[in-house]
Amino acid sequence: MKDLSKIDPKHNIIIKGAKLHNLKNIDVVIPRNKFTVITGLSGSGKSSLAYDTLYAEGQRRYVESLSSYARQFMGKLNKPKVDYIKGISPAIAVEQKINTSNPRSTVGTKTEIYDYLKLLFARIGKTYSSKSNKIVKKDFTSDVVDEVLKNKVKSKLLLLAPIDSSSKKLSSNKIDILKKQGFVRIFKDGNIFNIDEVNGNDILNFHLVVDRLVVKNDDEFKSRVADSVELSFYEGNGVCSIYNLENNKEISFSNKYEMDGIKFIEPSIHLFSFNNPFGACKNCDGFGETIGIDEELVIPNKGLSVYDDAIAPWRGTGLRKYYMKLIDNAEKFNFPIYEPYNQLTPEEIKILWDGNEYFSGINKFFKYLEKKNYKIQNRVLLSRYRGKTLCNECKGSRLRKEAYYVKIDGKNLPEILAMPIDKLSDFFKNIKLDSTDKAVSIRILKEINNRIDYLMNVGLSYLTLNRKANTLSGGETQRINLASSLGSSLVGSTYILDEPSIGLHSRDNENLIKILKNLKDIGNTVIVVEHDEEIILSADHVIDIGPMAGSLGGEIVGEGNVYDLLKKDTLTSKYLNKIEKIEYPNSRRKSSHFINVNGAKENNLKNITVKIPLGCLTMITGVSGSGKSTLVKKIIYPALLNYFRDYSLKPGKFNDISGNLSKIKSVQFIDQNPIGRSSRSNPVTYLKVYDDIRNLYSKIPQSISKGFKSNFFSFNTDGGRCNECKGEGVVRIEMQFMADVELECDNCKGKRFKDEITAIKYNGVSIDMLLKMTVDDSIQFFRKYNQTKIVSKLLPLQSVGLGYVSLGQSSNTLSGGEAQRIKLASFIGKGDQIEKTFFIFDEPTTGLHFHDVRKLLNTFDKLIRMGHSILVIEHNLDMISCADHIIDLGPEGGNNGGEIIAEGSPEEIINNKKSHTGHYLKKKIV
Repeated sequence: MKDLSKIDPKHNIIIKGAKLHNLKNIDVVIPRNKFTVITGLSGSGKSSLAYDTLYAEGQRRYVESLSSYARQFMGKLNKPKVDYIKGISPAIAVEQKINTSNPRSTVGTKTEIYDYLKLLFARIGKTYSSKSNKIVKKDFTSDVVDEVLKNKVKSKLLLLAPIDSSSKKLSSNKIDILKKQGFVRIFKDGNIFNIDEVNGNDILNFHLVVDRLVVKNDDEFKSRVADSVELSFYEGNGVCSIYNLENNKEISFSNKYEMDGIKFIEPSIHLFSFNNPFGACKNCDGFGETIGIDEELVIPNKGLSVYDDAIAPWRGTGLRKYYMKLIDNAEKFNFPIYEPYNQLTPEEIKILWDGNEYFSGINKFFKYLEKKNYKIQNRVLLSRYRGKTLCNECKGSRLRKEAYYVKIDGKNLPEILAMPIDKLSDFFKNIKLDSTDKAVSIRILKEINNRIDYLMNVGLSYLTLNRKANTLSGGETQRINLASSLGSSLVGSTYILDEPSIGLHSRDNENLIKILKNLKDIGNTVIVVEHDEEIILSADHVIDIGPMAGSLGGEIVGEGNVYDLLKKDTLTSKYLNKIEKIEYPNSRRKSSHFINVNGAKENNLKNITVKIPLGCLTMITGVSGSGKSTLVKKIIYPALLNYFRDYSLKPGKFNDISGNLSKIKSVQFIDQNPIGRSSRSNPVTYLKVYDDIRNLYSKIPQSISKGFKSNFFSFNTDGGRCNECKGEGVVRIEMQFMADVELECDNCKGKRFKDEITAIKYNGVSIDMLLKMTVDDSIQFFRKYNQTKIVSKLLPLQSVGLGYVSLGQSSNTLSGGEAQRIKLASFIGKGDQIEKTFFIFDEPTTGLHFHDVRKLLNTFDKLIRMGHSILVIEHNLDMISCADHIIDLGPEGGNNGGEIIAEGSPEEIINNKKSHTGHYLKKKIV
């Protein structure tokens, strides 16, 4: 044991006796203002130390520092199971969170750049007339005074106001009113008249002489002019003019925000906010989308011609008459019915949808259904072809049209939001502003540029600020959170990050390491939970937790600098020293069956055709933003779903999907979303093994005598579960301005069940004790008592490297990678019962140690031997080196990506000089 009394808490974070979850009463010293990596097998206790102990204590101390009045609304936070923690500074957690489901959240709002852009446009934005493209300007009293003072001293001027023409029935009454107000002169066509000389009916063409001025250069004159200008604006209904009697020139002014007869809205923060009713597009309420007839659903296969039934709603016998009317009349207006839909001209597509004198069109067909929607069959038909479509008012910008008229250096806000981050960086670094605007915006621009630079440095240069947050990958979300934290420029804090390398290509890792070191250099402590080899080797200090996972982990097996770690005999050091390694296969699987995706052109994809071998392990690789997720999630997966008659997802833009599709019977996308919506969902409920466990406990003699059936051992229904926490074991407290906090239920003490249920024991183990067991321990336990059915259902969890997970671990505490592997385990558990399936994975190595990656590869091998096909989006070089076939996208991200740079076996990829992936893969394949 370390002698912690001799360690200075000013320079170190000292953790004494950490024993939460599987931590074995460990003592840890983390140097302050250094870059520390916590590594170890998945489930060894890294997150328990970093998040559940260190961060939780930082949060608890923050709450304790608040006033007693504030604390009464929050409840008391439980102290982590630790003797003490010294030297802790305010902690900021940047976790591996699943994407937000808020449809209003965008990259711009998450990074707060959007807030600064709203402020920038409100302060220095110039409104341009939609008619003449002239700047719309509102004149102030000071502008008129300044114009008067530009004239030479002793110049003779008139200050005029147009006589209000809003009333059509002006008469001598108006003249009487003006005379009573003290006005004696009026003006027309360069001539001054006495007000008594004019007929009341002709007064519409005159200006009122508010003041006659002889220019002077003193304060008294300025004050007089200002008063007269105010009066002129009042009498002229917001308009006045200066007439120079010496050169007969007139200059007009208006204090209204208008131009070319159009009234414009003055720029304000609310005008540029789609979350505010004032600024949001009225048609879509600021969502950028509306529910309407979806072209992708009406014409799901754009490779078909009209003759070959491209129009889905007209395929059935009941609606065949609409199809026949088009076919019969097509010759009259030269419509090419045999041409594939994706090869029709824009004019031909317009005729198809809007119709002409010979054919009513698809839109009129749906309008007819809406008119007759009292018939249930019409409502059903409409619902089948309705979907989210781009708002035709704002074109997806979410803002009202008046926001488009305001520009800075030639760009309006929607145009700026649609620019990729790298282009945005160039725009703001070279922005052209006059001296006044520059002075007003200097601090705003500094904040915008800082945040843009951080996004560039974390490898997100290809994103746009209007990109929806719920379309981002887990890795992109975390790096955006990291960029937001960096943008706040906090100093003296402890940053705790969970695998920031997720979703990052090896080429981009260098920039990430620079950022983490920069965060340290400005005076912060950086603690990273990580498995990436480069990041581990770049750390100032490494803590290796092990030796294994679950109950066999929770100890410090290596600590110190990288050289100290490499001398240790741990699994991590063995992989870093190449004593242990993931062996790539000597030969690659070959296939004679393929799926072809033709003409993919969604987002940045450049009309590519992709050939995926069946019965193989295929990897989609490429730098961040090269188009991998678009290709797989937006095209391949939805297209295969549509092929199997599931139209729940619409594919992006592509021509068609072809090949040996009959060789697969279903498609499964194993994503990183939670395994259940309820926090009561857990691994054993998801794998349906909990039904067997409940039945087992209900058959114990003690249960039979008390009438406890299997539902009494469920935490989803009333009966045996705790009435206070409803079987969750925790009570959730809303923290208002902080993240909600979960406290152990006082009634059941976290056991989830009533005392009479926890008193029932199977071979000395109660139901709550069993749910706290790890998968590894429970397999051993059930094997001992010959419960082979339960063991067989739990084994797949062990095979995907989740032996350390507790049986009852809540789904909302599982990482994205863990949720993904539980889903994979559910398919492995079904064995030969499932037909040949096309499996798709998005970065399945997330959260995996080198040793666990090897286990995952064995699982993939097992699935392929069962006749399935696997497609993986991946950056992990160990995983990529074991692929049968690689499709490498690039060459860069964003608009500079979307092409196939290389494809073939890993050996072929490393010989392709254009491939960034190949360059880094060479280090793995010798």
